[in-house]
Amino acid sequence: MAAWTSEALTHETMVRQGLSSRRAVGVHDAVRSVLALQAQEPAAPYLALWNRVDGFDAADLDRAVADGTIVKASLFRFTLHAVGAGDVGWARAAMRSRVRDAGYFEVLDDIGLDADRVAEILGQLSSAMVEPHDNADLERVLAEFAPEATDPARLWSALRMVGAFRNAPTTDTWSFGRRPTYLPCTVATDHEPSATAELVRRYLAAFGPANVADLSQFTILKRSALREVTESMADIVTVPGPNGSHLLDVNDGRSGPEADPSPLPPRLLGMWDSVLLAYSDRSRVIPDEHRAHVIRRNGDVLPTVLVGGLVRGVWRAAHDGIEVRALEPLDDATLASLDDEARDLRRFLADREPTVFSRFGRWWDRLPDGPTITLGA
Repeated sequence: MAAWTSEALTHETMVRQGLSSRRAVGVHDAVRSVLALQAQEPAAPYLALWNRVDGFDAADLDRAVADGTIVKASLFRFTLHAVGAGDVGWARAAMRSRVRDAGYFEVLDDIGLDADRVAEILGQLSSAMVEPHDNADLERVLAEFAPEATDPARLWSALRMVGAFRNAPTTDTWSFGRRPTYLPCTVATDHEPSATAELVRRYLAAFGPANVADLSQFTILKRSALREVTESMADIVTVPGPNGSHLLDVNDGRSGPEADPSPLPPRLLGMWDSVLLAYSDRSRVIPDEHRAHVIRRNGDVLPTVLVGGLVRGVWRAAHDGIEVRALEPLDDATLASLDDEARDLRRFLADREPTVFSRFGRWWDRLPDGPTITLGA
């Protein structure tokens, strides 16, 4: 097999993430094909699917969230992700070792709750949560169910990670508000090693070829544990990467990098798009010189302009158009294509939130000096 170059990896990432060409696919299949969508900000999954699904209608995701086909829960990196409902069980099981490492089980031990007592309390919670409960509601309920816990808030913070809970959809603009409420998830208890193998398989199908460091970055699972799992998987192969490196990929008959890949269209990614967070070496998507401008110290990941699969600028939605701050020169043909994208994006946002992500606007004045280009006006 020919070695993967850096350029070939960028192109393959865009293909696997549905960013090389929008796909005619339903919401559920679209989410599962990219493993998960970062969902810390309510609008983020909608922008992610707008970039990946041909003719995406936001109401389709509204319905999928409302009927439980798509679930929003704290999963990889203990951050909120939107996933297919059937993927919650193995995703939680794969993260179990990190839940232990983070001390959530120690909190329960300190309170004096053994495994049987925790299971009993979780069962009581599931029965009580017929309707969505917010944090204050759950603390009051736990004060009744677990009187031995003198700090119900601390107990709930641990149970939220140890148990199976999802964010309850609301009538807010993007199906979720900023004050979360919760419902229980009904999921099978998955075998942790098998679940971790499924995570490896699904991650590589969505983001590969990649290495163990990339897997660890996306999940926060320990590299040693991931290495042990990957070495035992018959359907995972090692492939040659840039500069003599070795990468992992799913053994599905792929022949390696394309000899003459088609050009990649520009894209306007929303905040926290998963493709910007999926690798230890972010240069596959974000050139090193732009990383500090795109991923802020407080963890914000800005809306970005992709050109040729790489971040070349950032954008914000204004009342009169999509404003772009280029981090390097953009030619006329690229600007024309981005103008078409910006018009479509404005139409998509018009009935929901025309100035999406505006509450994070303070970062704009901290970008490098340069002209602001207004597109889609």
